[in-house]
Order: sequence, then structure tokens, then C-alpha cells
Amino acid sequence: MLVARFGRGLILLVEIPRHDLPRFLLASIISPESGNVMIKLIIFAIASVIIVWVSWAPLQVRDRRSHGFFRFFAWESILALILLNVEYWFTEPFSMPQFISWLLLCASLFLVVHGVHLLRVIGKPRGQFENTTTLVKLGAYRFIRHPLYSSLLLLAWGVFFKHPSLLGSALALAATAFLVATARIEEMENMNKFGDDYAAYMKTTKMFIPFVF
Repeated sequence: MLVARFGRGLILLVEIPRHDLPRFLLASIISPESGNVMIKLIIFAIASVIIVWVSWAPLQVRDRRSHGFFRFFAWESILALILLNVEYWFTEPFSMPQFISWLLLCASLFLVVHGVHLLRVIGKPRGQFENTTTLVKLGAYRFIRHPLYSSLLLLAWGVFFKHPSLLGSALALAATAFLVATARIEEMENMNKFGDDYAAYMKTTKMFIPFVF
């Protein structure tokens, strides 16, 4: 007796003779749903290679104390979450989860554009845009220390609300934990770079959410 699931809700109990079992399993492997999973795995692998390439230097740090090391795992968690929920992106567009999702995704987009702009214009970066030489305290940075990580946090939970699930919540929580670790390590790096000025800045701002956390 085998349990076969079709679509989103129909479950069928099927009794398969032993001599037909290999044929049944082969048909399951090449089914459209299995093909969809394979496509997602291929996309995940290709995107992961790109993320590894971007994060190669932090991943080579032996003591794992670079903020980029934990950020790599945050990106991977968000990537997996996007692929998990991509087919639900536009389903039930007027439902409450979709409303919350789009609200979070729009806020995420605003923060990443706004944050990168401030880092480039005011931070006077040397090399990569995040390697600033001036401490930015304007705009979103007036209230939170990590608008770009807040953007990733909002992205993760925005994608989660596309189709809330146990696996999705695990990935969103993992992304959250890695982003918190990333931010804490980056703050230690900024303390070494900006000194007392950054220590004073920390006392007047929150990490991700204004006036909350």
C-alpha cells in the first residue's frame, strides 16, 4: 500500500503489486511535480555558487568572526525560502497573509534602495559600498543601525507569508538568527573602526526595528 498525493489536497491510497513497483516509482520521479522540484534544486545550486563567490573571502576567515560568514547562511536560508514559496507568489491576492507579505516586501525594497543610497553618498565608501569611511546617521540610520539587514529580514518574513508553513517558519527563523549574528559581529567591527562615536551611536538607535529591537 502506497500513499500518493496529487495537487494540494487530494490524497489517494494505492495498492501497487510488487512487480509494478519499479514502474510506479519511475513514473513518480519523472512526474511534473518532481520536475518542478528538480528545477528548484538546480536554481538553488546555481544561485548558491554565486553566493559563495560573493562571500568567498569571509568564508575563508578561519576564526569565523567576519560578518560576511553568517550573512552567507542568511542569504542561503532566504534563497531556500523563496524557492519553497515561489509558486504561491500571486495566489489568493486579497488574503490577509498576502497583504502582510506585500507590505513587508515593499518595506524591504524601500530599505535596501534607501540604505545603499545613503552608504554611497554619505558613507564615502572605499572599494565596496559597505566599506564606508564615514559613519552614516541620517535617514533610516537615524533610527536603526542596519537598514540593509532589516531589508533582508523583511524579505525573509515577506516571503514566508506567501505560504506559511512549518518548513517556511524554520527557514525564516534561521535567516533571522543568522542576520542577528551578522549584525552583532559587524557592530564589533564598526566599534574598532569608528570607536567612541559608534558606541554613542549604538545608545541612541535600535538594531533592526525602530524603537523596538
